[in-house]
Amino acid sequence: MQTDKAIALLLASLLTALAVFWGWRAVNAHPMPVSPVGAKPVDKQHLQDIYFGMGCFWGAEKRLRAVPGVAEVEVGYAGGDAPKVGYEDVLEEEKRLRAGRSQARNHAEVVRVRYDPRQLDLMTLLAAFWVNHDPTQVGGQGNDLGSNYRSAIYVTTEAQKTLAEQSRAIYQANLRQAGFGAITTEILPVRHYNRAEEVHQDYLLKNPDGYCGLGGTGVAFGTEGGTAVAQALVGSTLNIVRQLVEYDAEDCPYCEKFEADVLRQWAADVPIVKTRSRQSPVGWTLAKPLVATPTIVLFEQGRETARFTGYAGDPQKFWQWLGFHLLTPEQQKIAFDSGTELPGTGPYLDEHRPGTYVDPISGVPLFRSDAKFDSGCGWPSFFEPKPGALTYLEDTSHGMRRIEVRSTSSGIHLGHVFDDGPPPTGKRYCINGKVLRFVPDAPRT
Repeated sequence: MQTDKAIALLLASLLTALAVFWGWRAVNAHPMPVSPVGAKPVDKQHLQDIYFGMGCFWGAEKRLRAVPGVAEVEVGYAGGDAPKVGYEDVLEEEKRLRAGRSQARNHAEVVRVRYDPRQLDLMTLLAAFWVNHDPTQVGGQGNDLGSNYRSAIYVTTEAQKTLAEQSRAIYQANLRQAGFGAITTEILPVRHYNRAEEVHQDYLLKNPDGYCGLGGTGVAFGTEGGTAVAQALVGSTLNIVRQLVEYDAEDCPYCEKFEADVLRQWAADVPIVKTRSRQSPVGWTLAKPLVATPTIVLFEQGRETARFTGYAGDPQKFWQWLGFHLLTPEQQKIAFDSGTELPGTGPYLDEHRPGTYVDPISGVPLFRSDAKFDSGCGWPSFFEPKPGALTYLEDTSHGMRRIEVRSTSSGIHLGHVFDDGPPPTGKRYCINGKVLRFVPDAPRT
Protein backbone atom coordinates (compact mmCIF):
# COMPACT_ATOMS: atom_id res chain seq x y z
CA MET A 1 0.00 0.00 0.00
CA GLN A 2 1.07 3.62 -0.44
CA THR A 3 1.50 4.05 3.35
CA ASP A 4 3.75 0.98 3.46
CA LYS A 5 5.73 2.36 0.58
CA ALA A 6 6.16 5.73 2.30
CA ILE A 7 7.45 4.04 5.47
CA ALA A 8 9.83 1.90 3.44
CA LEU A 9 11.04 4.99 1.61
CA LEU A 10 11.70 6.83 4.88
CA LEU A 11 13.69 3.89 6.26
CA ALA A 12 15.63 3.60 3.02
CA SER A 13 16.47 7.32 3.13
CA LEU A 14 17.81 7.03 6.69
CA LEU A 15 19.92 4.00 5.80
CA THR A 16 21.32 5.75 2.75
CA ALA A 17 22.25 8.80 4.84
CA LEU A 18 24.07 6.61 7.36
CA ALA A 19 25.89 4.82 4.55
CA VAL A 20 27.12 8.09 3.13
CA PHE A 21 28.22 9.28 6.59
CA TRP A 22 30.33 6.17 7.24
CA GLY A 23 31.74 6.03 3.72
CA TRP A 24 29.89 2.88 2.79
CA ARG A 25 28.21 4.33 -0.31
CA ALA A 26 30.72 2.68 -2.62
CA VAL A 27 29.35 -0.71 -1.57
CA ASN A 28 25.98 0.26 -3.05
CA ALA A 29 27.32 1.67 -6.33
CA HIS A 30 25.16 0.90 -9.34
CA PRO A 31 26.25 -2.30 -11.09
CA MET A 32 27.50 -1.89 -14.64
CA PRO A 33 25.36 -3.52 -17.35
CA VAL A 34 26.42 -7.12 -17.85
CA SER A 35 25.74 -9.01 -21.07
CA PRO A 36 24.47 -12.58 -20.73
CA VAL A 37 27.07 -15.32 -21.00
CA GLY A 38 27.94 -15.82 -24.65
CA ALA A 39 26.33 -12.55 -25.78
CA LYS A 40 28.16 -10.00 -27.87
CA PRO A 41 29.26 -6.83 -26.00
CA VAL A 42 26.64 -4.10 -25.79
CA ASP A 43 27.16 -1.44 -28.47
CA LYS A 44 25.84 1.82 -27.01
CA GLN A 45 25.39 3.28 -30.49
CA HIS A 46 22.53 0.87 -31.15
CA LEU A 47 20.75 1.02 -27.76
CA GLN A 48 17.05 1.93 -27.67
CA ASP A 49 14.83 3.03 -24.78
CA ILE A 50 11.31 1.93 -23.92
CA TYR A 51 9.35 2.76 -20.75
CA PHE A 52 7.07 0.45 -18.75
CA GLY A 53 4.51 1.34 -16.10
CA MET A 54 3.70 -1.69 -13.92
CA GLY A 55 2.65 -0.15 -10.62
CA CYS A 56 5.30 0.45 -7.96
CA PHE A 57 8.51 0.89 -9.93
CA TRP A 58 10.73 -0.78 -7.31
CA GLY A 59 9.51 -4.29 -8.09
CA ALA A 60 9.10 -3.57 -11.80
CA GLU A 61 12.73 -2.49 -12.05
CA LYS A 62 13.88 -5.73 -10.43
CA ARG A 63 11.80 -7.92 -12.76
CA LEU A 64 12.83 -6.13 -15.95
CA ARG A 65 16.50 -6.01 -15.01
CA ALA A 66 16.40 -9.82 -14.86
CA VAL A 67 15.44 -10.17 -18.55
CA PRO A 68 18.56 -11.53 -20.32
CA GLY A 69 19.97 -8.95 -22.71
CA VAL A 70 18.74 -5.82 -20.91
CA ALA A 71 21.61 -3.32 -20.85
CA GLU A 72 20.36 -0.76 -18.29
CA VAL A 73 17.32 0.02 -16.17
CA GLU A 74 16.32 3.23 -14.44
CA VAL A 75 13.16 4.32 -12.63
CA GLY A 76 11.35 7.60 -13.16
CA TYR A 77 8.07 9.34 -13.93
CA ALA A 78 6.47 9.74 -17.38
CA GLY A 79 3.23 10.32 -19.25
CA GLY A 80 1.95 13.34 -17.33
CA ASP A 81 1.26 16.96 -18.25
CA ALA A 82 3.91 18.58 -16.04
CA PRO A 83 7.35 18.82 -17.71
CA LYS A 84 9.29 18.53 -14.42
CA VAL A 85 8.21 16.42 -11.44
CA GLY A 86 9.58 14.51 -8.48
CA TYR A 87 8.15 11.85 -6.18
CA GLU A 88 6.31 14.30 -3.91
CA ASP A 89 4.92 16.20 -6.92
CA VAL A 90 3.37 13.02 -8.28
CA LEU A 91 1.81 12.12 -4.91
CA GLU A 92 0.41 15.64 -4.45
CA GLU A 93 -1.07 15.69 -7.95
CA GLU A 94 -2.77 12.36 -7.27
CA LYS A 95 -4.33 13.80 -4.09
CA ARG A 96 -5.64 16.79 -6.04
CA LEU A 97 -7.11 14.49 -8.69
CA ARG A 98 -8.91 12.37 -6.10
CA ALA A 99 -10.28 15.48 -4.42
CA GLY A 100 -11.55 16.87 -7.71
CA ARG A 101 -9.20 19.86 -7.54
CA SER A 102 -7.30 19.03 -10.74
CA GLN A 103 -8.04 17.93 -14.29
CA ALA A 104 -4.39 17.41 -15.20
CA ARG A 105 -2.91 14.12 -16.33
CA ASN A 106 -0.60 12.73 -13.69
CA HIS A 107 2.69 10.95 -14.30
CA ALA A 108 3.04 7.18 -13.90
CA GLU A 109 5.88 5.47 -12.11
CA VAL A 110 7.86 3.82 -14.90
CA VAL A 111 11.01 1.85 -15.62
CA ARG A 112 13.18 3.02 -18.49
CA VAL A 113 14.66 -0.09 -20.10
CA ARG A 114 17.64 0.34 -22.41
CA TYR A 115 18.37 -2.55 -24.76
CA ASP A 116 20.15 -3.47 -27.99
CA PRO A 117 17.41 -4.66 -30.39
CA ARG A 118 19.98 -6.77 -32.26
CA GLN A 119 20.63 -8.84 -29.14
CA LEU A 120 17.27 -8.75 -27.32
CA ASP A 121 13.96 -9.31 -29.08
CA LEU A 122 11.57 -6.57 -28.02
CA MET A 123 8.78 -9.16 -27.97
CA THR A 124 10.67 -11.05 -25.25
CA LEU A 125 10.86 -7.86 -23.20
CA LEU A 126 7.17 -7.17 -23.80
CA ALA A 127 6.31 -10.70 -22.67
CA ALA A 128 8.12 -10.04 -19.37
CA PHE A 129 6.12 -6.82 -18.99
CA TRP A 130 2.74 -8.51 -19.48
CA VAL A 131 3.27 -11.52 -17.20
CA ASN A 132 4.81 -9.57 -14.31
CA HIS A 133 1.77 -7.42 -13.49
CA ASP A 134 -2.00 -7.40 -13.96
CA PRO A 135 -2.74 -5.25 -17.02
CA THR A 136 -6.51 -5.66 -16.54
CA GLN A 137 -6.59 -3.80 -13.22
CA VAL A 138 -8.08 -0.30 -13.41
CA GLY A 139 -6.46 2.56 -11.51
CA GLY A 140 -3.38 0.93 -10.05
CA GLN A 141 -1.65 -2.35 -9.29
CA GLY A 142 -2.50 -4.54 -6.32
CA ASN A 143 -2.85 -2.33 -3.26
CA ASP A 144 -1.04 0.58 -4.93
CA LEU A 145 -4.04 2.55 -6.13
CA GLY A 146 -4.03 5.67 -8.26
CA SER A 147 -3.33 6.77 -11.81
CA ASN A 148 0.36 7.11 -10.92
CA TYR A 149 0.43 3.29 -10.68
CA ARG A 150 -1.30 2.65 -14.02
CA SER A 151 -0.22 0.06 -16.57
CA ALA A 152 1.54 1.70 -19.51
CA ILE A 153 4.02 1.26 -22.33
CA TYR A 154 5.67 4.46 -23.52
CA VAL A 155 7.52 3.97 -26.79
CA THR A 156 10.26 5.86 -28.62
CA THR A 157 9.79 4.44 -32.14
CA GLU A 158 6.91 3.44 -34.41
CA ALA A 159 8.31 -0.11 -34.58
CA GLN A 160 8.10 -0.36 -30.77
CA LYS A 161 4.48 0.85 -30.91
CA THR A 162 3.58 -1.75 -33.54
CA LEU A 163 5.14 -4.63 -31.58
CA ALA A 164 3.61 -3.40 -28.32
CA GLU A 165 0.15 -3.44 -29.91
CA GLN A 166 0.77 -6.89 -31.39
CA SER A 167 1.86 -8.21 -28.00
CA ARG A 168 -1.22 -6.69 -26.34
CA ALA A 169 -3.48 -8.54 -28.79
CA ILE A 170 -1.65 -11.81 -28.10
CA TYR A 171 -1.89 -11.46 -24.32
CA GLN A 172 -5.49 -10.26 -24.44
CA ALA A 173 -6.51 -13.48 -26.22
CA ASN A 174 -4.75 -15.56 -23.56
CA LEU A 175 -6.31 -13.54 -20.73
CA ARG A 176 -9.82 -13.96 -22.14
CA GLN A 177 -9.35 -17.74 -22.32
CA ALA A 178 -8.36 -17.64 -18.65
CA GLY A 179 -11.43 -15.61 -17.68
CA PHE A 180 -9.84 -12.17 -17.32
CA GLY A 181 -11.29 -8.93 -18.66
CA ALA A 182 -9.97 -6.25 -20.98
CA ILE A 183 -6.40 -4.94 -20.82
CA THR A 184 -6.25 -1.33 -19.60
CA THR A 185 -2.63 -0.68 -20.60
CA GLU A 186 -2.05 2.54 -22.52
CA ILE A 187 0.49 2.47 -25.36
CA LEU A 188 1.71 5.97 -26.22
CA PRO A 189 4.85 7.88 -27.23
CA VAL A 190 6.94 8.72 -24.17
CA ARG A 191 6.20 12.18 -22.78
CA HIS A 192 7.88 14.30 -20.08
CA TYR A 193 10.13 11.58 -18.63
CA ASN A 194 11.88 12.52 -15.37
CA ARG A 195 14.50 10.34 -13.70
CA ALA A 196 13.44 9.45 -10.15
CA GLU A 197 15.38 10.42 -7.04
CA GLU A 198 18.51 8.43 -6.20
CA VAL A 199 16.87 6.64 -3.26
CA HIS A 200 14.46 4.96 -5.70
CA GLN A 201 17.17 3.72 -8.09
CA ASP A 202 18.05 0.02 -7.57
CA TYR A 203 15.84 0.10 -4.48
CA LEU A 204 15.44 -3.66 -4.09
CA LEU A 205 19.15 -4.23 -4.70
CA LYS A 206 19.94 -1.91 -1.81
CA ASN A 207 16.99 -3.16 0.27
CA PRO A 208 16.49 -6.88 -0.54
CA ASP A 209 13.65 -7.22 1.96
CA GLY A 210 11.97 -4.01 0.83
CA TYR A 211 8.36 -3.56 -0.22
CA CYS A 212 7.59 -4.76 -3.74
CA GLY A 213 3.87 -5.22 -4.27
CA LEU A 214 4.22 -6.58 -7.81
CA GLY A 215 2.30 -9.59 -9.05
CA GLY A 216 1.01 -11.02 -12.32
CA THR A 217 -2.15 -12.80 -13.42
CA GLY A 218 -0.50 -16.19 -13.67
CA VAL A 219 -1.42 -16.34 -17.38
CA ALA A 220 1.46 -17.20 -19.70
CA PHE A 221 2.32 -15.09 -22.73
CA GLY A 222 2.35 -16.86 -26.10
CA THR A 223 0.48 -17.67 -29.24
CA GLU A 224 -0.47 -20.93 -30.86
CA GLY A 225 -1.86 -19.69 -34.25
CA GLY A 226 -4.28 -22.10 -35.89
CA THR A 227 -6.41 -24.91 -34.56
CA ALA A 228 -4.48 -27.95 -35.77
CA VAL A 229 -1.10 -28.94 -34.39
CA ALA A 230 1.37 -28.50 -37.24
CA GLN A 231 4.00 -31.14 -37.79
CA ALA A 232 7.56 -30.15 -36.91
CA LEU A 233 10.18 -29.80 -39.61
CA VAL A 234 12.77 -32.56 -39.89
CA GLY A 235 16.26 -31.31 -39.13
CA SER A 236 17.98 -33.80 -41.42
CA THR A 237 16.25 -32.23 -44.44
CA LEU A 238 17.59 -28.74 -43.63
CA ASN A 239 20.99 -27.05 -43.89
CA ILE A 240 22.86 -28.11 -40.74
CA VAL A 241 25.54 -25.42 -41.18
CA ARG A 242 23.19 -22.42 -41.22
CA GLN A 243 19.41 -22.38 -41.63
CA LEU A 244 16.65 -19.81 -41.09
CA VAL A 245 13.19 -20.94 -40.03
CA GLU A 246 10.22 -18.58 -40.13
CA TYR A 247 7.53 -19.48 -37.62
CA ASP A 248 4.21 -18.02 -38.79
CA ALA A 249 0.52 -18.53 -38.08
CA GLU A 250 -2.93 -18.32 -39.62
CA ASP A 251 -4.66 -14.94 -39.40
CA CYS A 252 -1.30 -13.23 -38.88
CA PRO A 253 -1.24 -10.03 -41.00
CA TYR A 254 2.42 -9.34 -40.24
CA CYS A 255 3.32 -12.86 -41.36
CA GLU A 256 1.67 -12.03 -44.67
CA LYS A 257 3.55 -8.74 -44.81
CA PHE A 258 6.86 -10.49 -44.16
CA GLU A 259 6.00 -12.88 -46.97
CA ALA A 260 5.32 -9.99 -49.36
CA ASP A 261 8.21 -7.75 -48.29
CA VAL A 262 10.95 -10.34 -47.81
CA LEU A 263 10.25 -13.96 -48.67
CA ARG A 264 8.92 -13.51 -52.21
CA GLN A 265 12.18 -11.84 -53.24
CA TRP A 266 14.46 -14.08 -51.20
CA ALA A 267 17.96 -14.21 -52.69
CA ALA A 268 20.08 -14.47 -49.55
CA ASP A 269 22.85 -17.04 -49.32
CA VAL A 270 21.35 -18.64 -46.20
CA PRO A 271 18.24 -20.81 -46.87
CA ILE A 272 14.91 -20.14 -45.18
CA VAL A 273 11.81 -22.32 -44.67
CA LYS A 274 8.38 -21.63 -43.15
CA THR A 275 6.51 -23.65 -40.55
CA ARG A 276 3.39 -23.37 -38.41
CA SER A 277 4.73 -25.80 -35.87
CA ARG A 278 5.81 -24.29 -32.55
CA GLN A 279 8.57 -26.86 -32.17
CA SER A 280 12.20 -26.93 -33.21
CA PRO A 281 13.00 -29.09 -36.25
CA VAL A 282 13.32 -32.74 -35.20
CA GLY A 283 16.80 -33.30 -33.80
CA TRP A 284 17.46 -29.56 -33.45
CA THR A 285 17.12 -27.22 -30.44
CA LEU A 286 15.27 -23.95 -29.80
CA ALA A 287 16.83 -21.80 -27.09
CA LYS A 288 13.47 -20.78 -25.60
CA PRO A 289 9.74 -21.01 -26.36
CA LEU A 290 8.24 -18.92 -29.15
CA VAL A 291 6.17 -15.94 -28.00
CA ALA A 292 4.81 -14.39 -31.20
CA THR A 293 4.60 -14.64 -34.97
CA PRO A 294 6.31 -14.10 -37.23
CA THR A 295 9.51 -15.20 -35.52
CA ILE A 296 12.56 -15.92 -37.67
CA VAL A 297 15.11 -18.20 -35.97
CA LEU A 298 18.69 -18.66 -37.10
CA PHE A 299 19.98 -22.19 -36.50
CA GLU A 300 23.66 -23.12 -36.75
CA GLN A 301 24.75 -26.73 -36.36
CA GLY A 302 21.17 -27.55 -35.33
CA ARG A 303 21.04 -25.06 -32.43
CA GLU A 304 19.34 -21.68 -32.24
CA THR A 305 21.88 -18.84 -32.27
CA ALA A 306 19.58 -15.83 -32.79
CA ARG A 307 15.96 -14.88 -33.43
CA PHE A 308 14.00 -11.95 -34.87
CA THR A 309 10.54 -11.60 -33.32
CA GLY A 310 7.60 -9.55 -34.48
CA TYR A 311 8.14 -8.16 -37.98
CA ALA A 312 6.75 -4.60 -38.05
CA GLY A 313 6.90 -3.88 -41.77
CA ASP A 314 10.50 -2.61 -42.07
CA PRO A 315 12.54 -5.07 -44.16
CA GLN A 316 15.78 -3.16 -43.53
CA LYS A 317 15.53 -3.91 -39.80
CA PHE A 318 15.25 -7.60 -40.57
CA TRP A 319 18.21 -7.56 -42.95
CA GLN A 320 20.33 -5.59 -40.48
CA TRP A 321 19.49 -8.09 -37.74
CA LEU A 322 20.53 -10.94 -40.03
CA GLY A 323 23.69 -9.12 -41.07
CA PHE A 324 24.66 -8.56 -37.46
CA HIS A 325 24.71 -12.35 -37.04
CA LEU A 326 26.21 -13.30 -40.43
CA LEU A 327 28.92 -10.74 -41.10
CA THR A 328 32.40 -10.76 -39.61
CA PRO A 329 33.34 -7.95 -37.19
CA GLU A 330 35.27 -6.20 -39.97
CA GLN A 331 32.30 -6.44 -42.32
CA GLN A 332 29.98 -5.16 -39.56
CA LYS A 333 32.20 -2.11 -39.05
CA ILE A 334 31.95 -1.25 -42.74
CA ALA A 335 28.27 -2.13 -43.13
CA PHE A 336 26.82 -0.64 -39.96
CA ASP A 337 29.35 1.99 -38.88
CA SER A 338 30.31 3.37 -42.33
CA GLY A 339 33.82 1.99 -42.04
CA THR A 340 36.31 1.64 -44.90
CA GLU A 341 38.64 -1.22 -45.74
CA LEU A 342 42.26 -0.30 -46.43
CA PRO A 343 42.93 0.21 -50.16
CA GLY A 344 44.13 -2.92 -51.87
CA THR A 345 43.02 -5.22 -49.04
CA GLY A 346 39.51 -6.16 -50.20
CA PRO A 347 38.45 -8.94 -52.52
CA TYR A 348 37.42 -8.70 -56.18
CA LEU A 349 40.08 -6.23 -57.34
CA ASP A 350 41.32 -8.90 -59.75
CA GLU A 351 37.95 -10.55 -60.36
CA HIS A 352 37.25 -10.54 -64.12
CA ARG A 353 34.70 -13.31 -64.55
CA PRO A 354 31.20 -12.42 -65.78
CA GLY A 355 28.73 -12.32 -62.95
CA THR A 356 26.83 -10.18 -60.47
CA TYR A 357 27.95 -8.42 -57.29
CA VAL A 358 25.22 -8.71 -54.67
CA ASP A 359 24.39 -7.46 -51.17
CA PRO A 360 26.14 -9.91 -48.79
CA ILE A 361 23.07 -10.15 -46.55
CA SER A 362 19.98 -9.93 -48.78
CA GLY A 363 21.58 -11.26 -51.96
CA VAL A 364 19.95 -8.46 -53.98
CA PRO A 365 21.99 -7.61 -57.13
CA LEU A 366 23.98 -4.36 -56.89
CA PHE A 367 26.35 -4.29 -59.90
CA ARG A 368 27.04 -6.35 -62.99
CA SER A 369 30.59 -7.32 -63.89
CA ASP A 370 30.37 -5.50 -67.23
CA ALA A 371 30.01 -2.21 -65.30
CA LYS A 372 33.25 -2.84 -63.38
CA PHE A 373 36.50 -1.08 -64.31
CA ASP A 374 40.01 -0.65 -62.90
CA SER A 375 40.13 2.84 -61.42
CA GLY A 376 43.48 2.33 -59.66
CA CYS A 377 42.01 3.61 -56.38
CA GLY A 378 42.45 0.33 -54.48
CA TRP A 379 38.73 -0.50 -54.23
CA PRO A 380 36.41 -2.29 -56.66
CA SER A 381 34.92 0.38 -58.94
CA PHE A 382 31.82 0.43 -61.13
CA PHE A 383 30.37 3.03 -63.47
CA GLU A 384 26.74 1.93 -63.11
CA PRO A 385 24.61 0.10 -60.48
CA LYS A 386 21.56 -2.07 -61.03
CA PRO A 387 18.37 0.06 -61.21
CA GLY A 388 17.03 0.86 -57.75
CA ALA A 389 19.79 -1.08 -55.97
CA LEU A 390 21.38 1.90 -54.23
CA THR A 391 20.31 4.69 -51.89
CA TYR A 392 22.22 7.98 -51.90
CA LEU A 393 23.03 10.10 -48.83
CA GLU A 394 25.07 13.26 -48.33
CA ASP A 395 28.23 12.58 -46.29
CA THR A 396 30.12 15.48 -44.66
CA SER A 397 32.38 13.38 -42.42
CA HIS A 398 36.15 13.88 -42.20
CA GLY A 399 35.85 17.47 -43.45
CA MET A 400 34.76 16.33 -46.92
CA ARG A 401 31.55 16.59 -48.92
CA ARG A 402 30.76 13.28 -50.58
CA ILE A 403 27.81 11.16 -51.70
CA GLU A 404 27.51 7.93 -49.74
CA VAL A 405 25.88 4.90 -51.34
CA ARG A 406 23.97 2.27 -49.38
CA SER A 407 22.20 -0.92 -50.36
CA THR A 408 18.50 -0.19 -50.75
CA SER A 409 17.50 -3.65 -49.55
CA SER A 410 19.52 -3.93 -46.32
CA GLY A 411 20.55 -0.32 -45.76
CA ILE A 412 24.22 -1.23 -45.27
CA HIS A 413 27.02 1.19 -46.16
CA LEU A 414 28.82 0.27 -49.39
CA GLY A 415 31.04 3.22 -50.27
CA HIS A 416 30.82 6.50 -52.22
CA VAL A 417 30.16 7.71 -55.76
CA PHE A 418 32.30 10.30 -57.55
CA ASP A 419 32.04 12.21 -60.85
CA ASP A 420 35.35 11.03 -62.31
CA GLY A 421 34.34 7.74 -63.89
CA PRO A 422 34.37 6.57 -67.51
CA PRO A 423 31.61 6.86 -70.12
CA PRO A 424 28.77 6.37 -70.53
CA THR A 425 27.82 7.60 -67.02
CA GLY A 426 30.95 9.46 -65.95
CA LYS A 427 30.46 7.99 -62.45
CA ARG A 428 32.87 6.04 -60.26
CA TYR A 429 31.16 3.93 -57.61
CA CYS A 430 34.00 3.24 -55.18
CA ILE A 431 32.83 0.20 -53.17
CA ASN A 432 34.23 -1.74 -50.22
CA GLY A 433 34.82 -5.23 -51.57
CA LYS A 434 34.29 -6.83 -48.16
CA VAL A 435 30.61 -5.91 -48.21
CA LEU A 436 30.04 -7.42 -51.65
CA ARG A 437 29.38 -11.03 -52.61
CA PHE A 438 30.22 -12.15 -56.15
CA VAL A 439 27.95 -14.62 -57.92
CA PRO A 440 29.55 -15.85 -61.17
CA ASP A 441 27.33 -16.49 -64.16
CA ALA A 442 26.43 -20.11 -64.80
CA PRO A 443 28.61 -21.73 -67.47
CA ARG A 444 27.09 -21.70 -70.93
CA THR A 445 26.12 -25.10 -72.27
